[in-house]
Amino acid sequence: MDFITNLWKANTPLFMLIAGLIVVTPFIIFYVRKALKEHPKGLIPAALSNMGERFGYYIMNAVLTLFICSKFGVPDQTAGIMFAGFYFLIYVLSLPGGIIADRTKNYKGTIIAGIIVMAVGYAILSVPVFSGHGFSWVMVLTLCALVIIACGNGLFKGNLQAVVGQLYDDFEAEAAKQGPEALAKAKEKRDSGFQIFYVFINIGGVIAPFIAPIIRNWWLGTKGLVYNAQLPMLCHNYLTSNMQGNDMDNLTALTAQYPEAANNLGAFCDSYIRVFNEGVHFAFIASVVAMLISLTIFLCTKKGLPNPVKKEAAATNDTKEVTYSAEEKAAMAKDVKQRMAGLYAVLGVCVFFWFAFHQNAESLSLFARDFVSTSSIPPEIWQCINPFLVVILTPIIMWMFASFVRKGKEVSTPKKIAFGMGIAACAYLFLMLLCMVKGYPGVDEFRGMPVDAASAMKVGPWALIVTYFFLTVAELFISPLGLSFVSKIAPKHIQGICQGLWLSATAIGNLLILLGPVLYNSMPKLWMCWLVFLVVCAIAMGVMFGMLKWLEKITSDKQ
Repeated sequence: MDFITNLWKANTPLFMLIAGLIVVTPFIIFYVRKALKEHPKGLIPAALSNMGERFGYYIMNAVLTLFICSKFGVPDQTAGIMFAGFYFLIYVLSLPGGIIADRTKNYKGTIIAGIIVMAVGYAILSVPVFSGHGFSWVMVLTLCALVIIACGNGLFKGNLQAVVGQLYDDFEAEAAKQGPEALAKAKEKRDSGFQIFYVFINIGGVIAPFIAPIIRNWWLGTKGLVYNAQLPMLCHNYLTSNMQGNDMDNLTALTAQYPEAANNLGAFCDSYIRVFNEGVHFAFIASVVAMLISLTIFLCTKKGLPNPVKKEAAATNDTKEVTYSAEEKAAMAKDVKQRMAGLYAVLGVCVFFWFAFHQNAESLSLFARDFVSTSSIPPEIWQCINPFLVVILTPIIMWMFASFVRKGKEVSTPKKIAFGMGIAACAYLFLMLLCMVKGYPGVDEFRGMPVDAASAMKVGPWALIVTYFFLTVAELFISPLGLSFVSKIAPKHIQGICQGLWLSATAIGNLLILLGPVLYNSMPKLWMCWLVFLVVCAIAMGVMFGMLKWLEKITSDKQ
């Protein structure tokens, strides 16, 4: 029994990864069969290309904030600002990426260029170089690598989504030739198609968070060291003479198992930081490999994928272009203006969803590190809960929406987004109540407590599971359906730009996430931090319901 326990403790991330793959496999088969049977043929190749790219991205994303803290010894707030800036660029650069593809009409070439550029960025991150603590040329190199990854993502992400939107435009056009009934059935597939596409993104996200911790812990083990989430920051504080409160006692307690620490604590701290982060650097090699796999899949299947095209003016039999009256041109311009106004309205609301949702890589990761018992499971791995739940819950939500359609009570896409905001609010309501019941103080006060006292106050991993459950359901009501909404109302000649606008709204929300670590570290009571996110989500839900009839009319007119 002791052997099994020790084996579990030493290899928990690996065993969890294997178990997750076993559970997820039947769902993957379900999605593939459904897509092959009811959706355009190009959906699976596009989804697989995206899955490979997202796998590489989530390897890095799962550890980035904590990696910046552990390597450079910077405060949570500084790492949060760097992460938020990177996350902002990841999405906002999709707008110029969409403009490039729209103007050149070379969507596939732009996508290929994006994958290659991202691979270069990950390759730079994989090089284990060090130069002391805090700001240095190594930090500049790291930031440059992140900017390169963001540029590649801008060329890739929105344009692949535009290609998927074109798949459904062509799918509906073919169905229209068979009559109104076939067209109506084809239009019903767009929302579920984007949900399937979204699932494949998250299949990569299920696996990826395990990679860096497994490689890092293996590398620590080869050097006779054991993973501990608190040690890197304590080591940095010791080396920079920045010990506060009980830091020295906690460092002594955590290094008691290492004889070399007793002989030369400074040398041990420097070595631990170096080995700890070398393992993360090596994990980024897996991101490079994932990019190459994604590139191979796309190159092998790109002939079967369409290029989004501008709708050309129809021509008469004698090849003369159709002319429009001034009234018809004015009506067409008004229609485009209405659609874009509806798009901007939804984007404005979704900014606040991403601000709350993407705390999974900011304040929620810090919460997992500080307040959740993660002795055998590193805090980074808990980010896999969200994509895992996406894979598991998507068929349930698809079935639920389909049942409403069968009963003649179809829920509109704008209404789904409004409900999603309310569900996101529930996640932070739960966290707020949990922290009030547990009596958690502010973060600084909690970190200043002795190790044993702080450990006794930590909550079990179930708290993260419940939080991510609410956030995941909210995500499934908003993110894939938001992509579908954009593809429905986007004017044909600017599909790439409109997908870029959706991602730009996400970028603004991602920039705001830098407030997460600030709130997390500054509030006198931890529950006050989660109250802010609760209020933001509740207000956004109210605004969305206030615009509901107008948005439903625009969507209906477009269809």
